Amino acid sequence: MSVPSSVSDPAYLRARAMETLFERLENLCEGAIAIDRNGRVVYVNEKYLAALGLKRTIEAIGRPIEEIIPNSLMRKVAETGEPILLDIMELGGEQLVVTRMPIEDERGTVIGAIGFVLYDQLDSLKPLLARVAQLESDLRLARRQLSNARAARFTFADFVGKTPAIAGAKELAGRAARQSVTVLLTGETGTGKEMLAQAIHNASSRADKPFVSVNVAAIPDTLIESEFFGTAPGAYTGADRKGREGKFRIADGGTLFLDEIGEMPLQLQAKLLRVLQEREIEPLGSDKISKVDVRVVAATNVDLRKRVSDGAFRADLYYRLNVLSIDLPPLRDCLDDLPEICARLLEDISASGDYVNAKITPSALAALSRYDWPGNVRELRNILERALILSDSGRLTGDDFARILPVGAETRLAAPARPTGIVVPYAEAEAEFEKHTLEQALAATNGQISEAAKMLRISRATFYKKLAKFGLASGPSSV
Repeated sequence: MSVPSSVSDPAYLRARAMETLFERLENLCEGAIAIDRNGRVVYVNEKYLAALGLKRTIEAIGRPIEEIIPNSLMRKVAETGEPILLDIMELGGEQLVVTRMPIEDERGTVIGAIGFVLYDQLDSLKPLLARVAQLESDLRLARRQLSNARAARFTFADFVGKTPAIAGAKELAGRAARQSVTVLLTGETGTGKEMLAQAIHNASSRADKPFVSVNVAAIPDTLIESEFFGTAPGAYTGADRKGREGKFRIADGGTLFLDEIGEMPLQLQAKLLRVLQEREIEPLGSDKISKVDVRVVAATNVDLRKRVSDGAFRADLYYRLNVLSIDLPPLRDCLDDLPEICARLLEDISASGDYVNAKITPSALAALSRYDWPGNVRELRNILERALILSDSGRLTGDDFARILPVGAETRLAAPARPTGIVVPYAEAEAEFEKHTLEQALAATNGQISEAAKMLRISRATFYKKLAKFGLASGPSSV
């Protein structure tokens, strides 16, 4: 029996290999979907329709991928030509393993992208996930061992959020980083003032120099001067015979972060003003003056202007500190950013403990959005970590937070009441009602997307789209 000549033809074998690979993947996978270069759906297999809340293929063809799957990464693959070979996503309350690859024409030009749902059960990947978790644990340990006690670890990427108030604060902070001006950060406790101070330092030309943080309110009045400016050898009874360097000397060349600056005693405020103006310090018990190059970032959660009017804070120091003022908004004014903030906090918590596969569901986000967060992001981090400690699966739902949120956390469940006579534009009122309805449906079904969509008599795809519109969708990416 003779072998056809085409069997040894490299071009023929390559073409057959591509067709065979696609056919095998399409048969083995739990779902497949493809888009063109413009991000419009050109193919979806029958297996995937139910998961996407569709009945017929024609309902998806020609539509932007984001209308079918909110937050999809398919368009990114089509635009960059870079595959995402292995990813874990959550869809309809289930975790799926997916792969996304670009589609090229005969000339190698990217003309689209295709995604495959490889598994709908993660049991077969447990050995791989365990290995990845171990590698991540080893990496976290190495980073902690290499970390410098005087190094700032946060960057602008850690200060997440896209609401106008957060975006405005980041924009001003970025401007401050390019200069060496004194910066005053204002905002409630727990809004991330030190994080932003570290980000400014790391984005500046001083990034490789020390970042020194001092909580002014935590230092006893009797020690605060020596803490800031240092002491000469034997300056007073009980002083170190070798003398002591103050925080300004330690931060020389870098950044000194003064938290709770409003609590600084009046007698020290005059000395601080001199340092800011003259860039020189005089250690306690010494008659020698030395130059320092320090950028000061101060922070306060009190109204410094009121303290000036009350005579508790020097007006000249206030004006010297207030060269560039950045106000950080409270969390309750940035609830649209809650999914992104929670995702980043969970990432940070996981890096500091054994919380592999920590996830937050839409019902959990709905529960968190009904709380006013007087402690802001700091309180949110504590609540998330407490929920993870008490969770057996690491998948946080609304019930997990109902048990640990303080009494009164449900006060935001009802639609916001407006004072009599206040009329808002129709579009704003409609959007507010729609978001409230989605939250109620999620809460009533414990975050089950399919059940919530049925309750509202809309398709699951439409429900996902509306979740994305109001920032209620959970963090994991979708195919």
